[in-house]
Amino acid sequence: MVVNRRGLALSAAAFIILTAGLGAQKKDEKKQSDAQKKEILDIVKLVDATSAGQPATNDFGLTWAHEDFLKATSNKEYIPFTLTFDASKAAGQNITLYWRVVAKDTGASATLALPAGKKDDKDKKAASKYAYEDINFLSGGALTQGHLSRSFTVGAGAYDVYVVMKEATSNQKNAPAPKVSVLKQTLMVPDFWAPDLTTSSVIIASRIEPLNAPISPNEQSERPYALGMMEIVPALDAKFSTKGELSVFMLIYNPKTDQMNKPDVLVEYNFYAKPAGAPEKFFNKTTPQALNGMTLPAAFDMTLGHQLQTGQAVPLASFPAGDYRLEIKVTDKLATKTITRDVNFTVTAG
Repeated sequence: MVVNRRGLALSAAAFIILTAGLGAQKKDEKKQSDAQKKEILDIVKLVDATSAGQPATNDFGLTWAHEDFLKATSNKEYIPFTLTFDASKAAGQNITLYWRVVAKDTGASATLALPAGKKDDKDKKAASKYAYEDINFLSGGALTQGHLSRSFTVGAGAYDVYVVMKEATSNQKNAPAPKVSVLKQTLMVPDFWAPDLTTSSVIIASRIEPLNAPISPNEQSERPYALGMMEIVPALDAKFSTKGELSVFMLIYNPKTDQMNKPDVLVEYNFYAKPAGAPEKFFNKTTPQALNGMTLPAAFDMTLGHQLQTGQAVPLASFPAGDYRLEIKVTDKLATKTITRDVNFTVTAG
């Protein structure tokens, strides 16, 4: 059975995602105040203590929801990630959000280089111990939804990611200690720069929206799922109502190309039901998606850094409540190679 799907409502230009736009570093446009510098130093001490094995506090109920892996530039990978937290504890507060990425073979403890102003040699040496670090100063109004996404860019390998959410310290006498959450997450970042056919993570989206223009590197710091001419709003989990739909998106890397620098790739989406206590069985499929010189925009050229994308938005009204597996089969017809990716999800009644 072939199931109907809703189009992803993206213009043809949305297929042209430039690698250079992923993982671009933002520029520090404002110097930190003395109070913000003090917050930074306090946070660094918290991370150093956690990396040394001290128990971490979690006043905000901070949780690592998920991460995705995409190809960036200069042999690096782009990793947007999503955090959840108790919005009722963050509402109305000034919050500092800090994240540090440390390669597991280099150690995590170091002194944070000053974020603004002239850095001396000691600062630069300390900063080099981190694969990546960044910081945001947020108001309570930006935290009402109880989740946010940020990103970092590193090479392939194993990393520890430290995230701190800290309430601003009060200057009032006898004020209670500020609320703090410290989170550590270990990740294995894949290598997308090998010549073999591969894909990014399969991103499960709650919705995908077109953009009028690509956003700036500074904007992308707070909107890491803005990719080229579209922005993905990632789903927080893989549970969906029969009244909703399953939207997925991914990029296909390293397909062979023809003399016009275009690939010839076929993508198949097959759904399998997973009954409790029984083997899974085929449920349905969508019409295969051809990505080639006949279907891609005329301007598409992989030598210019354009990336090949695929996605589906499948209404779930015909899916009985239960667990499912989506198998995405990618066939490079020019190279005669096939790879598959799986997405496990749950459909709930109503």
